[in-house]
Amino acid sequence: MDAVVSELEGTLLKDRDPFSYFMLVAFEASGLLRFALLLIFWPVIWLLEMLGMGEYGLKLVVFVATAGVSESEIESVARAVLPKFYMDGIDMEAWKVFSSYDKRVVVTKMPRIMVERFVKEHLRADEVIGSELVISRFGFATGFVKGNTIDSYISSRVAKLFIDEKPGLGLGTITSSFLSLCKEQIHPPFMANQNQYDHQLVRPLPVIFHDGRLVKRPTPSTALLIIIWMPLGIILATIRILVGLMLPMWAKPNLSRVLGGKVIVKGKPPPPASGGNSGVLFVCTHRTLMDPVVLSTVLRRKIPAVTYSLSRLSEILSPIPTVRLTRIRNVDAEKIKTELAKGDLVVCPEGTTCREPFLLRFSALFAELTDQIVPVAMNYRVGFFHATTARGCKALDPIFFFMNPRPVYEVTFLNQLPVEATCSSGKSPHDVANYVQRILAATLGFECTNFTRKDKYRVLAGNDGTVSYTSFVDQIKKVVSTFKPFFH
Repeated sequence: MDAVVSELEGTLLKDRDPFSYFMLVAFEASGLLRFALLLIFWPVIWLLEMLGMGEYGLKLVVFVATAGVSESEIESVARAVLPKFYMDGIDMEAWKVFSSYDKRVVVTKMPRIMVERFVKEHLRADEVIGSELVISRFGFATGFVKGNTIDSYISSRVAKLFIDEKPGLGLGTITSSFLSLCKEQIHPPFMANQNQYDHQLVRPLPVIFHDGRLVKRPTPSTALLIIIWMPLGIILATIRILVGLMLPMWAKPNLSRVLGGKVIVKGKPPPPASGGNSGVLFVCTHRTLMDPVVLSTVLRRKIPAVTYSLSRLSEILSPIPTVRLTRIRNVDAEKIKTELAKGDLVVCPEGTTCREPFLLRFSALFAELTDQIVPVAMNYRVGFFHATTARGCKALDPIFFFMNPRPVYEVTFLNQLPVEATCSSGKSPHDVANYVQRILAATLGFECTNFTRKDKYRVLAGNDGTVSYTSFVDQIKKVVSTFKPFFH
């Protein structure tokens, strides 16, 4: 079996410096104080690198980022946060070479726990060899790594793995010590015309679910900007929230522009229900908990929104009425019918948010309750902080959204579904839900998936044992192989 051994930093990842990934661990596993502390040490780390003492610099980074952090928390960040940022930095030419071999091994100077999940699940590596954190008997990282030197430790592990036969190819920088154990060596940059490495694995498995508050990878300059902005962002968020609670809906669009926000509206919204008619059901894609609020702001009237797991603080801060659902189908159906009898209503049938350009499976309940369905494609852009979380405190979601300097929302109204596309024409609720999912995905340029809320929380939080990991991987492979909508 032909084997390839590739370095992660500077080869499969374009950036040789792993500092920003440790900054992510510091921020997501410990908070702002450790994040700031690690940034303070960056000049020392950079100086050690310039003096040819990068090994000591790396050990210092590992110590500051992980000392005292529980092993389970580091694993959680590696599962839910880091894969997105790793994927953004992938060198596709290196990936083509790497993926063309039968046996694939990745070498990294970062702790193995930080990269193993991403490398095995998304790059489909067979083995991961990295530095190993020393974990105390209480399950906390000591901040130290095994072995006298990281390079010699990694080289010895590679030699043991290939004790019978040398790997056919080594990918890495000129200074990579493990390359001497390989029959052939290739160094970056990789050439796009290396046709001999064409392979059926066209691209890595995409990252569909990810968590964490930071939008951008925290390089030293970006991290400094985030720290400087934080107090200003908190003040700005407080002003935005207070103004949003006090002002009437018709006045909010103009003021949002003054405070740095922007809403882009496309399509023509329907008029409000009148004359005793039942209301319109706005079926929205679910990007953040602000979706119904933004929709009400655009329509300049308060439209109630049905919710599943909104925090009490978010309910208090919400400028629109919220209707909490129970996930008991018949009870929820009666609640929605009652609200529609009063007027218009907003529902996000995905049941949870998704940050990437994918739509989760739509619950079919909404299609059973009314034929007056108006699909609305919602999307957003933020600069610093994500306004959704699976692992963190959901009550802070609206605050983080408003802490962004210039949050932008895009709202696209589609035409109301014709009668022949609703259940009244004989279509099943699942068919109607899938059709609405499909047209919303086409409007946004997204892909439809069959993933659910349970799938998301199983991947990000690891707290739902009812969804098997195997089914999750199988569905990702379907997305990669076809990039076409698939339904239940």
